[in-house]
Amino acid sequence: MATQLPLGPQDLAAISETDDGTKAFAPDLAYRRLSIVNVIFYGKPSGNGEWVLIDAGLPTSESTIVECAENRFGENTRPAAIVMTHGHFDHVGSLESLSRRWDVPVYAHSLELPYLRGEASYPPADPPVGGGAIALLSPLFPRSPVDVGTRLKALPEDGSVPGMPGWKWLHTPGHAPGHISLWRDSDRTLIAGDAIVTTGQESVYEVLTQEAEMHGPPRYLTPDWESAEQSVRLLAALEPDLIISGHGKPVQGAHMRATLHRLAAEFGEIAVPQGRHYDRNPAKPGKSGNDVYR
Repeated sequence: MATQLPLGPQDLAAISETDDGTKAFAPDLAYRRLSIVNVIFYGKPSGNGEWVLIDAGLPTSESTIVECAENRFGENTRPAAIVMTHGHFDHVGSLESLSRRWDVPVYAHSLELPYLRGEASYPPADPPVGGGAIALLSPLFPRSPVDVGTRLKALPEDGSVPGMPGWKWLHTPGHAPGHISLWRDSDRTLIAGDAIVTTGQESVYEVLTQEAEMHGPPRYLTPDWESAEQSVRLLAALEPDLIISGHGKPVQGAHMRATLHRLAAEFGEIAVPQGRHYDRNPAKPGKSGNDVYR
């Protein structure tokens, strides 16, 4: 059983919650938890209406995402872009319908494109890794790709993020071959995706209670632990002050950073499910991004 790295109340970012359940944790950042996953809204509510959606939740999430966006940015609003941290089922569930509804570009890392244009499926889940019901049910989770057609674009090679000035994307593979995190150096804010998560994602109890803990990526859907470790070390080296991940609450501060550094330093003992299939045999993509994952 992997070691837990608990975070305390002092590590939680201050948030303000609206009636629709959207939680703002910075002047231009808010998130909405949709069952087991977060979607993130970038943009100031009092601004000129320019905003970006980061990830797209579950198949049942479309109406909630639209409602939250209109409450935050105005009626009939649409984003400048949708930016995907990766293409797992809980992040792309409403992507096809939202991209059609808004007719906006969808950006992802080039290695993630096969899973967003209907060409490749992810590898099988590894259900015994987490010791919880969600991990055991993970073989039932969809692995098939979505297809957003011509709206799909590769993120710019210069590291910039369309619609998000001052941010850059970082390639943080392991949980998925084209997984990215988003970084703003000016205030040291990190949108981590699932490269790290701030609650235990394998257990129904932990998902429901959302107790703050520092974790590596969800174990049951992480096929390449070698790359995942390198990604966590990269993120720890940034010395972030504020982190929002794909699962869990936003966290901040010096103790949070110390906990992240411990995760990076002891990743093999804390995060990796010892002796499991993908611990012994990482599943890595070929040059096309989809050779191994069909």
